[in-house]
Amino acid sequence: MDVYGLIGNPVGHSLSPPMHEAGYEALGIDARYVTFEPDPDDAVRAVEGAAALGVAGLNVTIPFKRDVLAAVDPDPLAERIGAVNTVVFPDPDEDGGEGGTPRGYNTDAAGVTRSFERHGVSLDGSDAVVVGAGGAGRAAAFALSDAGASVHVANRTTERATDLAAEVPGATGGGLAGLDERVPAADVLVNATSVGMEENATPVPADLLHADLAVLDAVYTPTETRLLREAAAAGATTIEGAWMLLFQGVEAFERWTGEDAPVEEMNAALRERLE
Repeated sequence: MDVYGLIGNPVGHSLSPPMHEAGYEALGIDARYVTFEPDPDDAVRAVEGAAALGVAGLNVTIPFKRDVLAAVDPDPLAERIGAVNTVVFPDPDEDGGEGGTPRGYNTDAAGVTRSFERHGVSLDGSDAVVVGAGGAGRAAAFALSDAGASVHVANRTTERATDLAAEVPGATGGGLAGLDERVPAADVLVNATSVGMEENATPVPADLLHADLAVLDAVYTPTETRLLREAAAAGATTIEGAWMLLFQGVEAFERWTGEDAPVEEMNAALRERLE
């Protein structure tokens, strides 16, 4: 039996175990998905310990996504984003049992692009606005740029937006005041902040939203945020954060197993827990 898992602190709220185990069951894979909660300073030791125990793959969440870079060989996208959320361990049968450096990936980026693809939204040539310059914002900005979008990053702290934009090819950055100009002309909008999770609030005023916009809100609890309700009222295409959560997991599943993930079964398991 293969063991996959998640390291984070805390991880008790994670929806990854039922989602991944639904995938294993659907494909008849003999595997389990478990959670680990190392001390916040023990990211590298946690990865090393998982490798020593024969864990086949790890997901990584807060606060370890940056720290595990020191324990893995990141692929170019994860290196540019500066964060890893998926670790693939070398197969000892392929390297003579010598182990080797685990490979690190950032599947949050695929979570963004595959969510838009699922909803029939073309990113190539689009004008995209990303609100937020933290971890989710970084993943979204690079993902959209790599998909052919022109990206503008807006953040409460302007300097963080401009710093991120300087790393993303062709991107621009600015403060939230610039949304008044950017959103009405945009094709794609991503909320990569936590606004709307704990309160009935939105990072983007409703009067800026329009019917030619596709809106992805990375917040997945609640599944329908105020931003998405107001975007739907404006006629926009709306994409719940649960899709981003699903597809980052789907991407990790496929990297670990080499199989096409059973998306519908994994989505059903996720939605059951979100209801």
